[in-house]
Amino acid sequence: MVVKITSKRQVTFPARVLDALGVGPGDRLELVEDDDGFILRPRRIDLSHVGTLHDKIKRDRGSFDLADFRKQAYDPALRD
Repeated sequence: MVVKITSKRQVTFPARVLDALGVGPGDRLELVEDDDGFILRPRRIDLSHVGTLHDKIKRDRGSFDLADFRKQAYDPALRD
């Protein structure tokens, strides 16, 4: 399979390649160099390095509804 490099050094991978790697928009790919060249593989988040927020959530507060928040009127003077 051949992919083209643009003038900005960007590459577009075919959808079936990204599907096979299990990656999507916003995910990262890792290039690993070995004796034969480079290996492309998905860069996964190591969940052991991510702390839990379970004990940080206050249970007496209700949930936050972003859609309702966006519908609320706002004071134009508060805009930046």
